[in-house]
Amino acid sequence: MNKTAKIEIDGKSYTFPVVEGSEGECGIDISTLRQVTGCITLDDGYANTGSCLSKVTFIDGEKGILQYRGIPIEELAQNSTFVETAFLIINGHLPSEDEMAKFSSQLTQFQNLHEDMKFHFEGFPSNAHPMAILSSMINATSCFYPQVMQPYDPETFQIMSSRLLSQVRTIAAFSYRKSHGLPIIYPKPSYKYTQNFLHMMFSDPYEDFVIKPEVWRALDLIFLLHADHEQNCSTATVRYVASSRANLFACAAAGVCALWGPLHGGANQAVIDMLEDIRQGGDDGRKFINEVKDKKSGKRLMGFGHRVYKNYDPRAKIIKKRCDQLLEVLKINDPLLDIAKRLEECALNDSYFIERKLYPNVDFYSGIIMRALGIPVEMFTVIFAIGRMPGWIANYREIAEETSQRIYRPRQIYTGLTKNPYVPMEDRVSKP
Repeated sequence: MNKTAKIEIDGKSYTFPVVEGSEGECGIDISTLRQVTGCITLDDGYANTGSCLSKVTFIDGEKGILQYRGIPIEELAQNSTFVETAFLIINGHLPSEDEMAKFSSQLTQFQNLHEDMKFHFEGFPSNAHPMAILSSMINATSCFYPQVMQPYDPETFQIMSSRLLSQVRTIAAFSYRKSHGLPIIYPKPSYKYTQNFLHMMFSDPYEDFVIKPEVWRALDLIFLLHADHEQNCSTATVRYVASSRANLFACAAAGVCALWGPLHGGANQAVIDMLEDIRQGGDDGRKFINEVKDKKSGKRLMGFGHRVYKNYDPRAKIIKKRCDQLLEVLKINDPLLDIAKRLEECALNDSYFIERKLYPNVDFYSGIIMRALGIPVEMFTVIFAIGRMPGWIANYREIAEETSQRIYRPRQIYTGLTKNPYVPMEDRVSKP
């Protein structure tokens, strides 16, 4: 028997179907609510609103579960790579040997930017933020491949999605080099995806950057763990823009802009800023922990807790181990990392944080790893964008392949003035 839900308005009852997902989560289908009742729902921030049906990612925040296409994140982190995981997310299944070879070949084939795009980089000021350059250049890339503007076609999509996934790291690396006044380093066909990004970031024209296995694997894991995360702000933005039938590159550029916000992609940068403030205050972290417990202090512990996960962030458990291994191998002497380890120890053993389930999240450890790798703070969100690209592409695909998809158009509850007459200029009074 199909489940239903009843809503009563002014004594009149209305029945709506209940949709059940493959993991048992329920949603009330209110798509006809306004039509039959004249009312809409009000859900500030969409925290209780399901905007779509999706087959990409499942999250259970209460149990600390994250799955890409049904595969637990723990298994992917243990056995997979970012590129293989990207194929899984975009195409819905793990690749065969031939599929993986073709996908990897395409990423290598498409990694160079059109030479004319170099002139676009020269137009940005030297202090331009890499995220501004990234979003602009992704959008500009569509000008060089006009086929991306055509109606959705599966074969063209496969080529364009591989091109976008490959070139986003090239654009990101070029953005970094531009913002630091450094010469552009071209990708090398002999390097794999993440290794090539590090090469383009840190090599010199006269000497290649030495890429240690522990280094590229740590960054590859960051990409993998961020590859998708259900309907977060940036992914929802991509779907929103895609519903207008905008092209893939335009939708990805919109995702970058949404990710740029400090309440979304800037969380790992906030961790480093917090650690720097603690260090400049002459504190080793102990004083700060006590201040966090005092609500009157206004101090916030960045990188702990999560809006979705009411348990330990499953990505944090994975990345903590890799973080510890990396710091041991690199033997870095950094006062900020010392403070970070002290905060981690306090939070994991202090009843105040345990009772409130304020465990370190993925942003805490990814920020520490990126600092240890020598990646500057302004590039943290760019790294996030590279990792999230497979999820954006997969969600774009779901919208593009749904022929009955309507353009996203939320309603609102108007609370402004009513029947406000036009006043001629000579009769207007300046507002205080």
